[in-house]
Amino acid sequence: MILHFYFARRFFRVFLTTLLIFLAFLTLIDLVEQMRRFDSKDVSFSDIVFLTLFNAPGAIYQILPLVMILSAVSLFLTLARTSELVVTRSAGRSALVTLASPMCVAAVIGITTVTLFNPIVASTTRQYITLEQEYKSQKKNAVSIGRDGLWLRQGDENGQTVIHALSTSDDMRTLFDARFLQYNTDSQPKTRIIADEARLTNTGWQLIRAKQWSLDTSGNPEETARKIDALMLPTTLTIDNIRDSFSEPAAISIWEMDAYIEGLEEAGFSARRHKVWQQMEFARPLFLMAMVLVGASFTMRHTRFGKTGVAVLAAIMMGFGLYYVRNFAQILGENGQLPTMIAAWTPPIASILLALGLLLHMEDG
Repeated sequence: MILHFYFARRFFRVFLTTLLIFLAFLTLIDLVEQMRRFDSKDVSFSDIVFLTLFNAPGAIYQILPLVMILSAVSLFLTLARTSELVVTRSAGRSALVTLASPMCVAAVIGITTVTLFNPIVASTTRQYITLEQEYKSQKKNAVSIGRDGLWLRQGDENGQTVIHALSTSDDMRTLFDARFLQYNTDSQPKTRIIADEARLTNTGWQLIRAKQWSLDTSGNPEETARKIDALMLPTTLTIDNIRDSFSEPAAISIWEMDAYIEGLEEAGFSARRHKVWQQMEFARPLFLMAMVLVGASFTMRHTRFGKTGVAVLAAIMMGFGLYYVRNFAQILGENGQLPTMIAAWTPPIASILLALGLLLHMEDG
């Protein structure tokens, strides 16, 4: 039991060290990239720093499997060079028993990442997307899905407009039972419009069978209300940024995903992308464990056998390959070419079986 705790402690220290190195490296690269993307005249350096810090958790979250395999390779290379693995085998412990503690650490890290770190990443990613859009256009656009329908917000130099619709078409170009509330630059309501349909075109919102009230008058708005068969309203929204604003699964906490998926389906949208993401998150601990097995299968042998560099390169290349196979399966699942459960769970299970086969072959022949 003492030996298990020893290996677990060593692996956790190596993982934390590798994680901090990658975090610092990615933050510096992203800081330079953000400075290149935004004009210093419009966005201050402090704003760019905040933008970088908001993006850092999501960046490190994405490459966590690669950090895990590098940590495993580093640990087992160190143990092999100090002959600790030889002593462990001499004590009667097989390779699989030795791997039990690092695997448990990887599982705990995976579960902690999904349950605790995922909501933090979702919050920072959401804030990053909001700030990025604001700094790019200097206009505030927002999209939200709820049980009461779809909410949109658009902005330009004339003020803000809040849009609500009970449902939409499949391509998200047409809103049904739409309501528009326009605000002036002083954040005071000036116009309210309801329409049976609102179609997003290249020139703006085309409203069908609309009724308009003017709210910036001192009299009764109903007296000046008018019905219009067709009305065109300018907009800064496009179909692409509507989809991008609310369909980023990484910006939704794993604890809120079920309610968000239900809201999407009630509003008439496809939630396949979010379902695949949710299952991929559930399978993340298993995939992290697979990365530990992959790293161990190539680096647990003693260094006197030689070709250590080749073994390390093979482990890293195999880890990268499995990582991209996992991402490719995710894309196939999001496109509907693979069932959700198969797309999410097949890569980690296949990775574990493949790594176990390699480990048994190299240990026992």
